[in-house]
Amino acid sequence: MSLTVKCYATLTGYAPPGDEIPHEQAPTVRDLLARLHIAESEVKVVFVNGLHAPLDHPLHDNDRVGLFPAVGGG
Repeated sequence: MSLTVKCYATLTGYAPPGDEIPHEQAPTVRDLLARLHIAESEVKVVFVNGLHAPLDHPLHDNDRVGLFPAVGGG
């Protein structure tokens, strides 16, 4: 069982090898961030299977997770 994890912009360095991580190691988005050593304050937007999700969202086998930092611009 595994999750596909995409880290964007300044978070790309935290992405797991091959964008895959075993599911048993990340039962919620918050647990996934801890597993990847990403501070919660670094993540502004989370998508699970294309839908916005909170940090306490439970993860399931084959979920696709997108992690986005705050992005500034003008």
